[in-house]
Amino acid sequence: MLLFRSEEWIEKWCKRNNLERGETLTIGQVWELSKLWYSNRLSVDFHGRSMEQVGEVFRQAGLTSAFWFGS
Repeated sequence: MLLFRSEEWIEKWCKRNNLERGETLTIGQVWELSKLWYSNRLSVDFHGRSMEQVGEVFRQAGLTSAFWFGS
């Protein structure tokens, strides 16, 4: 994850590194995703997530574009 000051900085970084622009999130979206993603990570019962469970975390965080689901 990379943090940028503005959309302009994202474009400059992508151009300088010859990379396609990926998905961008607001700080609020990152916070929501992190709460969902890490809420149970310290539980002794945690043994990872299936792809379906990962998809559900993304959906709950409002991340529904093709970027997150590979389609």
